[in-house]
Amino acid sequence: MVTKESLLHDIADMGINPKGSLLIHSSLKSVGPVEGGADALLDAWSEYMRGGLLIFPTHTWRQIGKETLTFDSRILPSCVGILPEIFRRRPGVIRSLHPTHSVAALGKDAEDYTAGEELRTTPCPREGCWGKLLDRDAEILFLGCTLRSNTFVHGVEEWEGIPDRLDEKTQHITIIGPQGERYQTDMHRHNCLACDDVSENYIKMEPVFAKCGAIRYGKFGNAKCIIGNARNMREAAVRLLKREPQLFVTPDPVPEDWY
Repeated sequence: MVTKESLLHDIADMGINPKGSLLIHSSLKSVGPVEGGADALLDAWSEYMRGGLLIFPTHTWRQIGKETLTFDSRILPSCVGILPEIFRRRPGVIRSLHPTHSVAALGKDAEDYTAGEELRTTPCPREGCWGKLLDRDAEILFLGCTLRSNTFVHGVEEWEGIPDRLDEKTQHITIIGPQGERYQTDMHRHNCLACDDVSENYIKMEPVFAKCGAIRYGKFGNAKCIIGNARNMREAAVRLLKREPQLFVTPDPVPEDWY
């Protein structure tokens, strides 16, 4: 049985900066049975990062445009796992108001970090929460999941202007904030005509990131972890995208002589 104390040791062993900014993509089941369940797990992260900023994605892209055109930040559940959904409901946590790619943040500068997302018109704009990871020299943890979950690379492709990533048409979306306040935005959604889902192919970057020192490995309970540095991952991805803008359209491995 994994305990909160053992998880705190695992976090320290991964070398996570307790005063930095950390975004976690997660698979709860990969950790194994935890004494105290998901709340004890989140308690460990919140305690360790109490001097920094702890972030979980709370995306709703799966529901918006299919089930609803209203993002009610108070009640619309995340579509990216149980831990983000539990985290966003905890005391002190602030959920951003991006209608498809929201995040939930706790700790230092959480209010400033999440501010302004109701104004965004693309999934991962440079001035939004995903771009702010660069400004904060953040780490991104893949806890029991692969780089397929790397929303940050969606951001890199968007910032580099890679063609065939965003729908030219927009969806008119209503956003409801924590006090019931309402906003309107016209959102360009992710769309790739050449590939069903480019994020399926982000996994091909793991050997690239490893060789250039953009990621390292650790464990959290029974889960294998990949810890990435946002700035270093962006630098490595940009080098390859300049060489081949449509790098992620196929699952073909990146040729070793490219990196």
